[in-house]
Amino acid sequence: MGLLEERRQKIADEFATIDSEKEATEKLKEEYEHKLKNIEAERRLKIAEAANEANKLSSDIKMSAQEEAREIVNRTTEQLERDVASAKVQLKEDMVSITLAAAEKILHEKLDDAKERQLVSGFIDGIEKA
Repeated sequence: MGLLEERRQKIADEFATIDSEKEATEKLKEEYEHKLKNIEAERRLKIAEAANEANKLSSDIKMSAQEEAREIVNRTTEQLERDVASAKVQLKEDMVSITLAAAEKILHEKLDDAKERQLVSGFIDGIEKA
């Protein structure tokens, strides 16, 4: 009977080993499933962080572009104002020259250039104020 008992013990030991390995496998499976859940949560978190960063970057770029556009508009407006002022001065000078030429033809006498300019400039200033 020793052989039969020995065989029974060997089978029992093998079943115990199988049960032990099965428990270890189940525990390992649970650990891996837990790790997979954590990885998925981390993935979602990283995607959300990347989306937030992209939105912030987009907003920063938009604000920068708007500021640059405002600066361009301001510079252009200032340049236009300078051009208008310059055109007014040039127009005034042209009016003085035209008026002098007309006055010279009418009077048939030539006053000195400085006196003519002073008279016409005073006349134009009076017209502008009126």
